[in-house]
Amino acid sequence: MGVWEIMDYELAIIGAGPAGYSASIYAGRSGIKTVVFDKIGGGGLALVSPNIENYAGFESISGADLMDKMQKHASKYADIHFIEEVKNITKKDNLFTIETTNKIYTSKAVILCMGTEYRKLGIPGEQELQGKGVSYCATCDGFFFKGKKVAVVGGGNSALIEAIFLKQIGCEEVYLIHRRDQLRAETAYENEARGKKVQILLNKIVEKINGEQKVEYLEMYDTKSGNKSKLSVDGFFVSIGEIPQNTLAKDLGVKLDERGYIIADKQQKTNVRGVYAAGDITGGLRQVITACAEGAIAALSTTEVLGKAYPY
Repeated sequence: MGVWEIMDYELAIIGAGPAGYSASIYAGRSGIKTVVFDKIGGGGLALVSPNIENYAGFESISGADLMDKMQKHASKYADIHFIEEVKNITKKDNLFTIETTNKIYTSKAVILCMGTEYRKLGIPGEQELQGKGVSYCATCDGFFFKGKKVAVVGGGNSALIEAIFLKQIGCEEVYLIHRRDQLRAETAYENEARGKKVQILLNKIVEKINGEQKVEYLEMYDTKSGNKSKLSVDGFFVSIGEIPQNTLAKDLGVKLDERGYIIADKQQKTNVRGVYAAGDITGGLRQVITACAEGAIAALSTTEVLGKAYPY
């Protein structure tokens, strides 16, 4: 096929994570000719979770295994294009033109499922020990650290909420590390954390995460005294925010909230007719099960612009 040959679909889904896979299954089963694009190999942030224990039907399953099962299921109903990044989407009349790194496609509807990326510290040991004690989601991975010592880095509401959660589920010691002399979180969260015996370490910067096969200790720097110290922990949770992958949405004129997440209604519709959004890109709980639910709703909602009967 020539690079400029146009391939036609009824629905294009951008992002092959839980939301994208779920949307493609529901769309395909509704008789919608569907294509899914993912700039890497699919799975989204769920892929890096060592174990998932809150997805109905699986008492415990690794993120990689769950995403593999979803991919195999979705591939029965849609054309899935891995390592094919969508570079640009334009709309003219009621048709979308989608330019990727490989070809040009058209579709009558688009579901944006690009998700988010965790904001990282960018320090030694972070990448090497991800999934081996380094985590970006206490709700996802906290239960594996019951009875153990953990640290959360961050100073906002999310970091405090994660620290409180980790204490509630039975972590032996929970440290909250923040680089400034006061937290950015609401006072109510700080009071609750202190009341639950979360140890708050201010004016501390984590410089390195150490461990062989798993996290063993942190190297920290005190911004006031200049002293360096070590903190022994079994788990390290980075809670300094997420970055919505919203460039394509911006280019399409899709409305975003103040944090950069796509605004969608209960049918997952955006302000641009024919454009829907699902999963972490819409904010909310950012859990696998809610992403799947939003993907299903978005797929069924596209029947309106595709002129198809709502199948349920």
